[in-house]
Amino acid sequence: MTDSSTAPGSSTAPGGAAPAVTGFNHFSPTVSDVEASAQWYERVFAMNRVPVPFPHYGDEEGGYAVLLLEPRSGVAIGLHHHQNNPGQPFQENCTGLDHISFGVAERADLDAWVSWLDSLGIAHSGAIDTDKPVPYSVVVFRDPDNIQLELIHMPG
Repeated sequence: MTDSSTAPGSSTAPGGAAPAVTGFNHFSPTVSDVEASAQWYERVFAMNRVPVPFPHYGDEEGGYAVLLLEPRSGVAIGLHHHQNNPGQPFQENCTGLDHISFGVAERADLDAWVSWLDSLGIAHSGAIDTDKPVPYSVVVFRDPDNIQLELIHMPG
């Protein structure tokens, strides 16, 4: 094991705080049908599929991930298949993930997303503007496994 305080390129925060992270890397849900979900995410987000599957850490024999990349933002989604997955729909009221939210640059981008989702026949909330508890606008929709996805704009 490497001592992170002496590793080249490591950075520790003053006062014993946690080291910094450089950003969000990827989102990896377990899905019931990895091929159908990959096609859905490719279509909805214009993502590109990495041509090789990735083994699932700790379940290399029973699971793998299909990695998708959104070329403009660098957002990555790893869709995971597990042989022992009974295929139940996602429920955010159980321990684990509640939802994932993708940021957009402008409020008008949400209207463009509403039109895009309409053109794909994907049910959604429409653009919702609120100021409680802080000002933001959001579009909510779900993937084929019922995982809640959001597109959010928070004014600067």
